[in-house]
Amino acid sequence: MKPCFREPIAEILDTARYLDAATSAHLSGHREIASALFQIANCDATRAWLESIWGAKSPYVQLTRLSELPLEPAHRVQSRMPNKAQMLQLHARDGYHCRYCGIPVIRPEVRKKVCQLYPEQVTWGSTNASQHAGFQTLWAQYDHVLPHVYGGTNDLDNLVVSCAACNFGKMSYRLEELGLSDPRERPPLQSQWAGLERLLIAR
Repeated sequence: MKPCFREPIAEILDTARYLDAATSAHLSGHREIASALFQIANCDATRAWLESIWGAKSPYVQLTRLSELPLEPAHRVQSRMPNKAQMLQLHARDGYHCRYCGIPVIRPEVRKKVCQLYPEQVTWGSTNASQHAGFQTLWAQYDHVLPHVYGGTNDLDNLVVSCAACNFGKMSYRLEELGLSDPRERPPLQSQWAGLERLLIAR
């Protein structure tokens, strides 16, 4: 069993550093520097890593169907995503890293703020190619470890913070079908990365 579909590449951490430096530059009033750094963080290698996992024909997502069938809809807990308060609880527990592959993540609320501040450098269009590669790859998601279709609940102990690649790669399959180990059996990654949240509290 492996922890994630594909090991992160070095460029992803570089992307996070550029985004963090851009945020610091913005908060210090250096908008030109921030603009340049946000543009550098739109990294082709980072996007290629993401697309290699969440694509329909990913060579990294290998599925082995098990005999147990999904539950009938009437026997499933109604599927729902965590509310804002629950998301904050999840980040307080898991930090701002994917519990599967460990890469840094950024909440959509932060990305939207940056898109408003730097609309030319940080785009978020209707297609994958039109979305900023750094924010797309570091896009915070909330994964139901045991999927709803197999009886998974919406309780926080069945939810983990994940990145876009791991969440969309996993879809509604069980860990055993994908050869993934349970991320809850590993402690959350500890670091100074805080998801650029300081942008939301800045005046």
